[in-house]
Amino acid sequence: MDFVVYILYSEKHCKTYVGYTSDLISRFKSHNQLSTKGYTIKYRPWKVIHIEFYPDKKSAMAREKYLKTGAGRDYIKTLLPK
Repeated sequence: MDFVVYILYSEKHCKTYVGYTSDLISRFKSHNQLSTKGYTIKYRPWKVIHIEFYPDKKSAMAREKYLKTGAGRDYIKTLLPK
């Protein structure tokens, strides 16, 4: 099973969100429509600005953790629309 690390961006609020999943389509729907609680509902709508595929959960979790560090946030800034 492949895992996906994804970065979402809310243009309206200029916010980013990093996560990982094995089902990107369902997870994206959850962030934008289905979920009724949590961080992402306050900043809808979201769009996917970056995805990376990993062969296992451990690798995906490690990458997600990195992207949430200072260096990872600097990398994410390079992906944002100007």
